[in-house]
Amino acid sequence: MSGTTEKRGFAAFLERKNIRFSLKRYGIDALGAMAQGLFCSLLVGTILKTLATYVLIPLGLATVGGAIQTCGQMAVDMAGPAMAVSIGYALQCPPLVLFSLLAVGWGANTLGGAGGPLAVLVIAIVASEFGKAVSKETKVDILVTPIVTILVGGVLAILIAKPIGVAASWVGRLIVLATQMQPFLMGIAVSVIVGIALTLPISSAAICAALGLTGLAGGAAVAGCCANMVGFAVLSFRENKWGGLVSQGLGTSMLQMGNIVKNPRIWLPAIITSAITGPIATCLFRLEMNGAAVSSGMGTCGLVGQIGVITGWYEPTEQAISAGAQAIAPGAFQWIGLILISFVLPAILCWALGRLFRWIGWIRDGDLSLS
Repeated sequence: MSGTTEKRGFAAFLERKNIRFSLKRYGIDALGAMAQGLFCSLLVGTILKTLATYVLIPLGLATVGGAIQTCGQMAVDMAGPAMAVSIGYALQCPPLVLFSLLAVGWGANTLGGAGGPLAVLVIAIVASEFGKAVSKETKVDILVTPIVTILVGGVLAILIAKPIGVAASWVGRLIVLATQMQPFLMGIAVSVIVGIALTLPISSAAICAALGLTGLAGGAAVAGCCANMVGFAVLSFRENKWGGLVSQGLGTSMLQMGNIVKNPRIWLPAIITSAITGPIATCLFRLEMNGAAVSSGMGTCGLVGQIGVITGWYEPTEQAISAGAQAIAPGAFQWIGLILISFVLPAILCWALGRLFRWIGWIRDGDLSLS
């Protein structure tokens, strides 16, 4: 009886502290929030630096360009804290826990190296839950809660951030290397898997960031994301018109998840398209993502995937350089490849496959409507 009472008491404590151990909370909510934090820091900072370096300064606007470069670098430097705070926000942390995660995120990302995002995800989740557990439990909460959050996160960062980062980096490098060795098969696999992840209620961007998908593997990931986003936008134009075209093509194909659950066959045109455009990207155009790895999982969302490819041409990230990337001056072939893989082929292929599937009755009128 006492054991049962203790369990009930512990369960009640967790409920009161809003601590729920679930795949959705950690694998969907926290992961998705981390991607947003990474977007608002590393990705936006990279875009600002590229804009200043290759547009404003060459136009003679050195003062403005220099200021924007500095702002961009500020954003890049805050990637770790931004990710950790985003995770804490998704886990509904109290203010003192949330603010303390700034230090935790910086430490985990710095010590995690190339695999820093995955280290931040794991460590920030643990530190958040410990911080929530002690929050407002003492009369000196203003001391206890930050100390516990920072100590738990800091000690974990010291102990496991580097191993997690090395493991994530190793897996990412393995995928990148495999794509280089088998660009056709891996082009299909990476494109299909990341494209599916983009449409599922998980974060393909965070996955790509955590694994550091750059190079040809990153290019295949971009192809898969575009196949789903542009594909669904065109496929559902009959039902959703221009609003649906923009919300899915520049927003997210995740909007179709409710319809996919009702009729999974509506996903086939996008999946088949990603299986086609992936190897075209890797084998024909040799499309590489040498910008921020998070861009690989963004597709046409705000054109972040395309911006990532472009910035990678001119200024590869350290991660991409370590894998052999070099800055290039893109020619017509590179630009045509990017446009075809990102927009033209997904639109044409999904439209054609959609016509076929509607004709055989696998997709019916209204199956793709966004309510």
